[in-house]
Amino acid sequence: MQNKTSNAKVGFLLDMDGVIYHGNKLIEGSDIFLQRLRSLEIPYLFLTNNSQRTRRDVALKLTRLGIPAEPEQIFTCAMATARYLASKKPNGTAYVIGENGMTSALHHNGYTVVDDEPDFVVVGEGRTINFETIEKAVRLVDKGASLIATNLDTMCPTDQGIRPGCGAIVAMIESATGKKAFSVGKPSPVMMRMARKSLNLSTDQTIMVGDTMYTDILGAVQMGYRSVLVLSGQTSQSGIADYAYSPDITVPRLNEIPDDFYLSSTTNELAS
Repeated sequence: MQNKTSNAKVGFLLDMDGVIYHGNKLIEGSDIFLQRLRSLEIPYLFLTNNSQRTRRDVALKLTRLGIPAEPEQIFTCAMATARYLASKKPNGTAYVIGENGMTSALHHNGYTVVDDEPDFVVVGEGRTINFETIEKAVRLVDKGASLIATNLDTMCPTDQGIRPGCGAIVAMIESATGKKAFSVGKPSPVMMRMARKSLNLSTDQTIMVGDTMYTDILGAVQMGYRSVLVLSGQTSQSGIADYAYSPDITVPRLNEIPDDFYLSSTTNELAS
């Protein structure tokens, strides 16, 4: 890898948990792949459906794992949700079920977090959620507030096992009120399009890498992006057959994506 200038007109959207790391442990080879992208000046953006942390918090976690990262390289579903709401109703109000990542994104986009008469009830993840907050959300939605989900992931992997995700929490509110949430996170085109535009890429230049079929790969297929499924996370090789769509390629882990999938023949020769 002697050449440091890439002629490849591509960029990567990279899921994190299950692709870059598991919990607080780096997945073997992910740092090598990212170093290669940097050496070739191929842009990439980290995507996450976890709304708990701010982009600065996520960047620090990556850095501590040995992955150099700046806040501007992080794109969360909380950011996508806040930007979407600000575009639909500037300077609005929201009742939030979630943590600092969500409230910080809303404040940054001109929103006020309130307990009564909100324009939106916004649901994210969090370990401080209790039944009282869910009961409050149900009453607010029943009175007319629009229900927004940062994502519809039904579970979140942790070092101790799985825990209920945003989708599981939203399902309780939907069931109680009879109203459906609008989801902004992966695989929603809202987040997928915002992420692509953050890198100034066209549709055919964008490659999505993830470990989950029903978020990462589905989102890429719906948007017309190329897709890579890594088997270092939630999905097994046999599990792909459970879906009516499929990734363009499947690899054991991030650093096993073949060069010719994303490099032009000219760049490939220079980089070898």
